[in-house]
Amino acid sequence: MSDVRRRLFGWTALLGAVALAAIVGAPLVGTTRINLARAFDSAVPFADNVDAQILFIARLPRVLAAALVGAALAAAGVVFQALLRNPLATPFTLGVSAGAALGAVLAISLKLQVSLWGVSAVTGASFAGSLGAVAIVYALARARHQGFSTNVLLLAGVTLNSFFSALILFVQYIADPNETVQTLRWLMGDLGVAGYGPILAALPPTIAAFVAFAWLPKTMNLLSLGADAAESRGVDVARAQRVAFFAASLATGAAVSLGGPIGFIGIIVPHLVRLLVGADHRIVLPAAALLGAAFLIGCDVVARLVMAPVELPVGIITSMIGGPFFLWLLVRQR
Repeated sequence: MSDVRRRLFGWTALLGAVALAAIVGAPLVGTTRINLARAFDSAVPFADNVDAQILFIARLPRVLAAALVGAALAAAGVVFQALLRNPLATPFTLGVSAGAALGAVLAISLKLQVSLWGVSAVTGASFAGSLGAVAIVYALARARHQGFSTNVLLLAGVTLNSFFSALILFVQYIADPNETVQTLRWLMGDLGVAGYGPILAALPPTIAAFVAFAWLPKTMNLLSLGADAAESRGVDVARAQRVAFFAASLATGAAVSLGGPIGFIGIIVPHLVRLLVGADHRIVLPAAALLGAAFLIGCDVVARLVMAPVELPVGIITSMIGGPFFLWLLVRQR
């Protein structure tokens, strides 16, 4: 077995065990104790089994949502940093999150109550907004450059991000105060999903993105040397950049539509992983996905307990951790 495969297996097994432990253990933690024997007692009707209701309705969907969102944002952060060759890039740099947020804010302000297969109008509008942002950014980049320029892509994304943020503020300003409070909570990042429907809806685009991610690690290693160096080694640079952009944007859109714009996961986790395993994307990408899942589950547990019985939006916890970490990164890069 080669050294890379041995390290990949070792780190994947270790971080996979951490993520699995978080998924299994987090539903058991809360202000109300759960009797596991009673929760799994088939002799007790589910309608009368409070322990089972707390476990399978209140807590488990939230933990699974945290795992999916954390893995998607962390992996997307790795890909965007490689694509833009910028260690401070995040999944929200290119305007995908702002587009998703604008869709959700519009759905809340217009009081859309439509639900399809357990997916609310807010979730659907958020994902549609993210896809719209991806299409606009890509079209702007292509209009400005005949090929695929990551610099133009970055400029278009940052500009669109600012524009969508202004639209969000405008909608909040003219909205009803009750709707403003609801949109503000959503914008903080919240994993209080209503059942398993939204999770199942977010799975297909997330799986599609991770299938594309599986093709990228070796290519990202070469792209990190520069486009010319990668092309001289037989890499179709434009194709690889397009796959990276669309896959990472798809994962980000699915994650934001499910949990809102939860900040800093896409920058904290990739850098923590690189400190642990090095810079080889063949190891970094799967390790970041697993650590991102465990990290966000842990943050969500803190959000549920730190001011119990009041539950904080998990985005507050990740931002309180991510802010100082981001400043440390800036000092370190300098």
